[in-house]
Amino acid sequence: MLAQQFAAYDEWRQKLSESLAGFRRWLSDNEICDAQTEQRIERIRERLREDRLYVAFVAEFSRGKSELINAIFFSHYGSRVLPSTAGRTTMCPTELMYDEKKPIGIELLPIETRENTTSIGEYKRTPNEWTQIPLDKDSPEAIQEALRSVSEVWHVSREEADKLGFPTGAKDFGGLAVTRDGLVEIPRWRHALINYPHPLLQKGLVILDTPGLNAIGAEPELTLSLLPNAHAVLFILAADTGVTQSDLGIWKGHIDTRGSSTKGRLVALNKIDGMWDELKTTEEINAEIDKQVVSCADILSVPTSQIFPISAQKGLVAKINEDADLLQRSRLPALEQALSDELIPAKQDIIKESTNVEFSDVYMHARGLLESRLVNLRIQLDELGELRGKNKGVVEYMMGKVKVEKEEFDAGLQRFYAVRRIFTQLTNRLFGHLGLDNLRLLTLKTRKAMDSATFSRTLSGAMANFFNESRACMQQSETDVLEILKMIDAIQKKFVIEHGLKLSNPSGFSLAPYLKDIDRLEEWCNTHLNTVTQLLVNRKNNVMHRFFDEVAHQVRAIFERANYDAEIWLKGLMVPLETQIRDHQFLLRRRLESIKRIHQATDTLEERIKDLLSMEGVLVGQIYAVEGTARNVQRILSTRVGEGGLRDAA
Repeated sequence: MLAQQFAAYDEWRQKLSESLAGFRRWLSDNEICDAQTEQRIERIRERLREDRLYVAFVAEFSRGKSELINAIFFSHYGSRVLPSTAGRTTMCPTELMYDEKKPIGIELLPIETRENTTSIGEYKRTPNEWTQIPLDKDSPEAIQEALRSVSEVWHVSREEADKLGFPTGAKDFGGLAVTRDGLVEIPRWRHALINYPHPLLQKGLVILDTPGLNAIGAEPELTLSLLPNAHAVLFILAADTGVTQSDLGIWKGHIDTRGSSTKGRLVALNKIDGMWDELKTTEEINAEIDKQVVSCADILSVPTSQIFPISAQKGLVAKINEDADLLQRSRLPALEQALSDELIPAKQDIIKESTNVEFSDVYMHARGLLESRLVNLRIQLDELGELRGKNKGVVEYMMGKVKVEKEEFDAGLQRFYAVRRIFTQLTNRLFGHLGLDNLRLLTLKTRKAMDSATFSRTLSGAMANFFNESRACMQQSETDVLEILKMIDAIQKKFVIEHGLKLSNPSGFSLAPYLKDIDRLEEWCNTHLNTVTQLLVNRKNNVMHRFFDEVAHQVRAIFERANYDAEIWLKGLMVPLETQIRDHQFLLRRRLESIKRIHQATDTLEERIKDLLSMEGVLVGQIYAVEGTARNVQRILSTRVGEGGLRDAA
């Protein structure tokens, strides 16, 4: 069912991309597509091509997480693909995906890379830093053997473990295994990327397989970026133990961090086959399972409808042996259905919203340009119609009238050029507040304050001030955005009223999503780092290292995204007005030249009127055509993805 719905979603993306390509071709064929419009349409199509759906599987060790991934995604191989044995089978965060530009295989990032400040995201752009292991896609046994590398460990001293981000407390060494000679067992690899041509991975699915609690806490990018941005998170518990203290630590610390919202967060209560007892009736077994579901729901503060009791192992066996009865008893289909229902519609809504906003803007720009041309053409037809049978003096009067209109428009252009200069000044001010230089100075100031701090309260205050000033920069940028919009709206309205241009309201830009991300990071910081316990237990240098390498680095990434998106928005903001101004200038020149020719040879009047009438028909036809082409895009946008394929929205 997940495969069918995912295939339908992929079909929807392809159809949407093709309809956008058709719209762009139509604009180009009819000489309406400027460079900026073409770039915007291609940007939408590029987002559709690179669209990924992230599903994260999160669990403490020995909860059957790898077995569940095998059961849902790899049962058609007739055996286990991911290693699934007792103990720890996943020691580092692992992403399963497919990129046709890269060779099939496993990329492993050495754990030693945690010694520097480079993020996993940055390392993904430097493939030479990763250890490469090729995969034979036609041999499940070879794949399984190669995948065992993600469970490799190292034994290091306590000092080395602490330096690599695995704290070793006096009591339990952070939960990490300790050998008899006092060495700490840590993951051999920091991150794993598996590039594999699975049908769902080829369509854009990315499976994030996470290690247990201690490895989750050790890799900040997992908790600060990968997990919060996953479109669905599947949290796995064991039916025999229910919610243990370590399970609850993962749930509260890394999954249910947004308080009231648990959308896209599902809980699998695995290993219910351990509760199957031949001495009990089916009703008694189900009652015990239901009781455990209610207990887990109460502890996690989620509805029982979000908890799915399953047996991943029996589900995998049932699929391999094509045993329908066992599959139903494993209850795996119910979880797969819920995963489909949570993942696909939610992701489609995100794509629909972003595409609809940008496409509507492009469409209104194209339609406005055509309508403006039609208005100007009809003005010219009216003028030439008035000249029929008139003497030379009337023609001269009309020519003078158009000249005055052109002079007034040229005067309006001077105001427009002045606005362009102000626009540049406001843009510079926006990037002054939003820019990375400003953030770099704030980071240096915060580092200096923390470095000179002698009390925990001072350290805590410096971290809080960093977030406050980061937010202030965003809020000042929001004010700059509103001022830019107000100015563009005013000049557009002036040209609409004075010169009859057809312009829609300028598209807005909101910094609210970036502010929300900063709030989320501060919440994480206040929960995991900026606490009384953490500040008392950890050395100041360790606190500083974690804050700047983990938290401040993510804030910088937020500012980088905001800068990129703001730059794209600003580039497109003036385009509709500039395009129509150029078009209006051209039409005014043609009107003046047309009347001049008629002034010199009156026999050209009827020919010119005939030409304009023909052009009017073409323009009206183009307006109808652009509406039809846009309706085709909107129709596909409104199509809903269902298990049975694509269907029109009700």
